[in-house]
Amino acid sequence: MTDPAKSEAGDAVAARLAESDEERGARHLTGRVGAAVTAGAALLSLYAILQVFRPAADGVQAYLSIFLAGALPLTFLLFGARKGSPRGRPSVVDWMLAVASALVCLYPVLTGFDGFLDRQGLPNGTDQLAALALLAFLVEATRRTTGWVLPVIAGLFLVYGYFGSELPQDWSLAHKGFEVQQIANSLYMGTSGFFGTPLDVAASYIVLFTIYGAVLNVTGAGKFFVDLSFAAFRRSAAAPGRTVTLAGFLLGTVSGSGAATAVSLGSVTWPILKRAGYPPEQGAGVLAAAGIGAILSPPTLGAAAFIIAEFLSESYLTVLLYATVPTILYYLGIVLAVEMDARRHGAREVELDTPSAGRLLLRLGYHFLSLIAIIAFLALGLSAFRAVVYATALALVLSFLDPAHRITPKRLVEALSAGARGALAVVATCAIAGVIVSVTTLTGLGLNLAAIIVDAGAALGSSETVRLMFTCLLAAGAVTLLGLAVPVTASFIIAAVVIGPALTRLGVTKPEAYMFIFYYAVLSEVSPPTALAAMAASAITGGDAVRSMMQTLKYALPAFLVPFAFVLTDNGAALLGEASVPGVVAATAISALAVFALAIVTGGWLRGPAGLVERVLCVPAALLLLYLEPVTVGIGLACLAVAIAIHLVRYSRSSTSVPANPVSP
Repeated sequence: MTDPAKSEAGDAVAARLAESDEERGARHLTGRVGAAVTAGAALLSLYAILQVFRPAADGVQAYLSIFLAGALPLTFLLFGARKGSPRGRPSVVDWMLAVASALVCLYPVLTGFDGFLDRQGLPNGTDQLAALALLAFLVEATRRTTGWVLPVIAGLFLVYGYFGSELPQDWSLAHKGFEVQQIANSLYMGTSGFFGTPLDVAASYIVLFTIYGAVLNVTGAGKFFVDLSFAAFRRSAAAPGRTVTLAGFLLGTVSGSGAATAVSLGSVTWPILKRAGYPPEQGAGVLAAAGIGAILSPPTLGAAAFIIAEFLSESYLTVLLYATVPTILYYLGIVLAVEMDARRHGAREVELDTPSAGRLLLRLGYHFLSLIAIIAFLALGLSAFRAVVYATALALVLSFLDPAHRITPKRLVEALSAGARGALAVVATCAIAGVIVSVTTLTGLGLNLAAIIVDAGAALGSSETVRLMFTCLLAAGAVTLLGLAVPVTASFIIAAVVIGPALTRLGVTKPEAYMFIFYYAVLSEVSPPTALAAMAASAITGGDAVRSMMQTLKYALPAFLVPFAFVLTDNGAALLGEASVPGVVAATAISALAVFALAIVTGGWLRGPAGLVERVLCVPAALLLLYLEPVTVGIGLACLAVAIAIHLVRYSRSSTSVPANPVSP
């Protein structure tokens, strides 16, 4: 029996992706106001592209001032002050905020940028007033786009910076305290505040990649990726789960958001998973895990990956290489879990009416070329800025191969506008995160907190290895808790400046420390009690939210453990590609066995249902293998071999395999 409706799966997902602005709470403006906002957002995208080839004469800070002067007004016009705000038009207050925020951002340029720079260190009264006004505008813009949590955290940092001298002087966190003039100078006129690295990354890397994703969507790439995923796994019990996994990975290049990918994909694929026999919670779990994997994976990692490149002064290609092996292990874990769940829940084959994968690749496979081009351009030594712009241009040219999705002038304006709009929330987040970076730098908070974390780790363990392990556990918990309250990009920035030094003081290299923090910042989206991606997916499947979170943790478990592997031991650096080719291959193979052992523990299946003994043996097997030291690897392999042997003996003694227990859709 065929399912003709699924031949339109790609169209449905593409439509969902196009609606991502509204799902984030943005207004849908029409008429002259809508046209003006669309034009303004498109011009902002063009300005970001122009900066790649003709940088601002007054330097990066001038560019960021002008870029923010375009982004903040759009934020106030597109995001209402509260849920009850009119959805079809901005209010008078929104217009006033838009104009005032643009003027404050442009103040350094309008009053003479050279003179503004000359006053660094000694801001006058007008400079201080402008700094406080911009702070207020950023607080409101961030509140509208991501909620109150991040502005409150930024406010606490400001209070700490001002009242540091009021703390008991024997406290590690006490400092001399800073006046408003000093704080305003650091926030508004320095290079570590509003116009620091976070905003620089948002206004360069991130906006260019959101433009690229918007262009891909307009050219039909999102539809192609979903159709190809359906076609690739036609006839097997595990095919629906495999389809979700592959489609989630491919769609991540278009959406750039774990929760958005899970929702977009779930609206189409959940009926298929349901017909195959997946319970709602398992369906939500695989949807959320596949969605979050998209922002853990090359070639378009999450926004925090661009910040890693800046913090390390490395190329973006290097960061992509760091993420390659962990990505392989992450998706291996999902695939193994999918295969085991399909057997454990008695999943059924579902026949879909889609073109063959071969026909799709022959007709529309060119959509992969722009993704490949990004890697090729980076390998040739081009900057990430130019690489993504050239890849975007290639996608535009290739669109003419498909008459239904060729880029017309109207579609081009829409894509450029969507690219800028897609970056607005990140721009506000990064700008206000500059407050945290600024205060941390000004007060020396990062080093002080690092000492506290290291001391706490030392109190829990005496040996260097045990101390590092406990410190990593504390760091992972802190980053995860932080990520429950603020967006991924903000949680990474805060953790990098506060927790990163604690890891490096114990001998962890900066790449390892930042990648460790990056993974836990991203994984906060699937961590209880909030787990946004899991909650969004459970809303689609109708499953229990808490049980859906637990299922998501099962699928994503390798991503929680692999970061410890490349932090705790020297051999673990091979998982980031920091070793010889044989070393990387060996570490990957051993870690893959560890992921297999984890899948047995969580999936409870080998040739048949895995018994308690097998699953218990696989726990130390996985952990010892991931430690990647010769002795622990040997013991881990022995544990895994014994578990498999016990299972095979039990299975062979059974006259028939244990029957599956199908769950009705």
